[in-house]
Amino acid sequence: MAATTPARKRAGRRDLWAVAAAVVLFVLAVVVGNVVNRTVYGTEGILRLGWPPLYASWLPHVGPGTPAALVVAALVVIHGPRIAQRLRWRALVPAVWGASMAWTWSLALVDGWQRGVAGRLTSNMEYLRSVADVREVPAFLRDFTQHILADSPHNWPAHVAGHPPGALLTFVGLDRIGLGGGAWAAAWCITIGSSGAVAVMVTVRALCGERLARLAAPFLALAPAAVWIGVSADGYFAGVSAWAIALLALAATRTTRAPRLAALGAGLLLGLTWYLSYGLTVLAVLGVAVLLLARSARPLPYVLAGAVPWVVGFTALGFWWPEGYATLVERYYQGAAKVRPYTYFVWANLAAQVVTVGLATVAGLGRAVGRLFPAVRGMRRVAPRGRGALSVLVGAALCVMLLADVSGMSKAETERIWLPFALWLLPACALLPRRTHGWWLAAQAVLALLVNHLLLTGW
Repeated sequence: MAATTPARKRAGRRDLWAVAAAVVLFVLAVVVGNVVNRTVYGTEGILRLGWPPLYASWLPHVGPGTPAALVVAALVVIHGPRIAQRLRWRALVPAVWGASMAWTWSLALVDGWQRGVAGRLTSNMEYLRSVADVREVPAFLRDFTQHILADSPHNWPAHVAGHPPGALLTFVGLDRIGLGGGAWAAAWCITIGSSGAVAVMVTVRALCGERLARLAAPFLALAPAAVWIGVSADGYFAGVSAWAIALLALAATRTTRAPRLAALGAGLLLGLTWYLSYGLTVLAVLGVAVLLLARSARPLPYVLAGAVPWVVGFTALGFWWPEGYATLVERYYQGAAKVRPYTYFVWANLAAQVVTVGLATVAGLGRAVGRLFPAVRGMRRVAPRGRGALSVLVGAALCVMLLADVSGMSKAETERIWLPFALWLLPACALLPRRTHGWWLAAQAVLALLVNHLLLTGW
């Protein structure tokens, strides 16, 4: 006991140092961003941000979601860790999803029903503005790329142009079945996006063990990322991609009664993600990490079989993915990216993630990095389990985020755009000492509440 106490104290101090460094990085991004933004360019400076490094504006406010958000936060902080340990797994899964939805809905409603929910996806830059323009799907796909560039006739709004056509077609499909308008679109994004917490938990259980999945559960339910999941289409993308990885993990570890069906489902969802967002292709790195941890390539033929129909279907109907992406790159530098300095955003993007994943995740990442290299070295002999496997999984997600960062195709707004990557950093919180989980959960909740009540986040 005497030997372990100093070790625990040293580990605790390292956690606090990691958090302090993250806070300094974020504050530095705020200060430098405001200084750089004084360069006159339009109404929001050269960074094209109202409150760098976040796409937001300073607007202290409360709303109808404030009391609910406080209640949800208090319940998860006080009872979450205990419930996560005692509930049967089959009951814990819907409980986490329900808590995640309650947290996301309440935060969205802090901004009010219209501004925070129903009107989020109806602005001039958003998908719902173009739903009526899709009359015939084959014709839409044949002409889609011709309207991406800003100087093209009848060019698409920013978000439609910035993604493959599958994103807009999702909302067209909702409209066609009678679920049109901003409220239904918001409900769709929140429902699918909040389910990502369960997908990550299922993956952690399959690869790292149920104990760590249970420890991560309250942190997944109370993620600060919920500020942007409710409401953005990127929350929907995050949920779809998270379930693709979860099904791949179940198939690779054969922890399901139908591993081939799970692999086929993983392929179907992975194929869908490619036509929802170009940037999600880098999640292949996370998929490879899952297969390496499971020491199995058996799901691959079924994954490919699930993905191929999307590629064949979209291509046959007239949309060629590589052409769309190449045209998007040109469009990207016709807009704000043309003036936004890479030298600022290459590190400020990472600073923005401090408020997306929270301080507890930062502390957990510090512990994960410490275990990562021994775990990777040991993979030559045997697949790591437990904390080692979790460190590899989180490390792969961090690599995905860094790849997106250095690409130069993510200049600002990454608190929203990187939601599909940020979700996979959250289970690092399971590496923190269990006795401290209540305090770390409180830190997560306070951060999300401050961001949502002090800032009006965009998109």
